[in-house]
Amino acid sequence: MRYGIFSDIHSNLEALQAVLKAYEKEKIDKYFCLGDIVGYGANPNECVEITRNIAEMTMAGNHDWASVNMFSREFFNKDAKETILWTSKQLSESSRDFLQNLKLMSERENFVLVHGTLKDPKEFNYLLNINDCQETFHLMKSGVCFIGHTHVPVVYIKDKLGHTHYEDTPTIKIESGNKYIVNVGSVGQPRDSIPKASYCVWDTEKREVEIKRALYDVFTARQKIIDKGLPEFLGNRLLVGN
Repeated sequence: MRYGIFSDIHSNLEALQAVLKAYEKEKIDKYFCLGDIVGYGANPNECVEITRNIAEMTMAGNHDWASVNMFSREFFNKDAKETILWTSKQLSESSRDFLQNLKLMSERENFVLVHGTLKDPKEFNYLLNINDCQETFHLMKSGVCFIGHTHVPVVYIKDKLGHTHYEDTPTIKIESGNKYIVNVGSVGQPRDSIPKASYCVWDTEKREVEIKRALYDVFTARQKIIDKGLPEFLGNRLLVGN
């Protein structure tokens, strides 16, 4: 199987469209979204509709749930809170219903999907370093866990001897006996100083995970944010990917 796994679209229609166009060359069998379809950007309903139609399963993100009053908005900074309030007012009935029914995690046969961490996924904690990984590694029943949330693509690896390290190379070989936490990065608001949409391809036959990037029209995405009266910072950060 070839899986397309992506996360953190954040209402960035231009980025999502670029990723889906890039996926057309990948012969993907199934798509999965790790959450945060909405928030920050200008096209929440369009991004929900596209994701709902293409992804076999979508996980709940903190922005998704906050926008439908299922997660406290007090955990967000001023700009994020402002866009959540705006997003909540924009959501169609069908978009709202979809976001309200998202699950926190999904255990598959040989991998697991979650937005943040496997420990208390409803808290949407951040997995930022090797120390943060340990509880999720402990809770993993399969060899691979796919996450998003931090907007920075990276792979944490716990080998057969229990040693943990990380790699940020584009392609990772999945070795039997190891455990892998794969952060697929962000489609709509990358924060690793690369202003390109991030997405993941997992080939189970080759046993390879690839983090790829797609160039998109950041200027249009930025201008839409400004035109909607949302914080200008959220548009400007797209230009530098941070």
